[in-house]
Amino acid sequence: MKKTVCSAIALMGAMGALCAGNAMAQNSVTIYGIVDTGVVYTTNANAAGNSAFKMPGLTGSFPSRIGFKGSEDLGGGLEAFFVLEAGFAPDTGSMGQGNRLFGRQSLVGLKSNTWGQVMLGRQVNMTYIATLKTDVMGPNIFAIGSIDGYLPNARSDNSIGYLGNFSNFTVGATYSFGRDTSTAGGPAATGCAGEVAGNSKACRQVTALVGYDNKSFGVTSSYDILYGNTGAAGGLTSSDNTDQRVTLNGFVMLGNTKIGAGVIDRRTRAAGAVNTNSDLYYLGASYPISTALVLDAQVAKLNVKGSPNDVTLMVGRLTYNLSKRTALYTSLGYQKNGGTSAVAIDAGGTVGAGKNQLGVMSGIRHTF
Repeated sequence: MKKTVCSAIALMGAMGALCAGNAMAQNSVTIYGIVDTGVVYTTNANAAGNSAFKMPGLTGSFPSRIGFKGSEDLGGGLEAFFVLEAGFAPDTGSMGQGNRLFGRQSLVGLKSNTWGQVMLGRQVNMTYIATLKTDVMGPNIFAIGSIDGYLPNARSDNSIGYLGNFSNFTVGATYSFGRDTSTAGGPAATGCAGEVAGNSKACRQVTALVGYDNKSFGVTSSYDILYGNTGAAGGLTSSDNTDQRVTLNGFVMLGNTKIGAGVIDRRTRAAGAVNTNSDLYYLGASYPISTALVLDAQVAKLNVKGSPNDVTLMVGRLTYNLSKRTALYTSLGYQKNGGTSAVAIDAGGTVGAGKNQLGVMSGIRHTF
């Protein structure tokens, strides 16, 4: 009897292994991520003009993350896929994006070789995608994301998205029923859950993109409008309040050197007649000195119309690639705050009002 039971258990184990093998043959799942950190020094970190020397939590050359993505071939050129991506602060190990578990992306969708892909869940929107090929600094600790914190955090909760590529043309759009469910604060969590009965605009968000690019040049334009509601951050305390961004971005390749530029027009209609209109311009270049060494540089200017609170940023970054997965880098930046502006040069940092700021960061990045 004992022998029979043991044989049955062994047979069940073999059948389980066979089923698992079949499942793996039909599906693929990948674990990936980035761990990026170092130390940063900034001047004029407060009103007294004191400097700060610290390990940043938000980003270095790239924000740290861990992700899971998978797909299943459904036949006929159709594929199901998912992405779960969590951001975290390597200095403390805490969760990012408003303390969300999968705050960078949490989506499922269908992809076709002919008509593109449809996604549902929390996802990057078209404002995020619009500058990917033109902003040479990307989410670096000193970059245009320091001036407008929404840009590297342009994601939408409760969102339906579409993205398609057709002979070098790209079109895309997202629609969110409630753009941000987190109340943790900051550009990645603005407390506008939406999906309110009887209010078709509360916390909704619409983004759209159209672009063309090839190996030599490219141009992309995007549109993004956020609606507010009671309790939302940024003065958007009513569904009649809006925050709108329109971007125009382009790049050109001069040999191995990429030149990228763009303008981001922002118009805010907030509570208490706090209406602002600004343009953020950026121009940058990425030059590979050698196979392992890359130099990136960028200048950016925020023009706040009808206000002296303009901001000018100059930044350079030198990256030495130890391998395909590991790199050392140093960033140097200088930011000028006009009027009473208090925009810190480092993402998540601080600066005294109206004070200029110098920043230096050295770090290490490892991808897996």
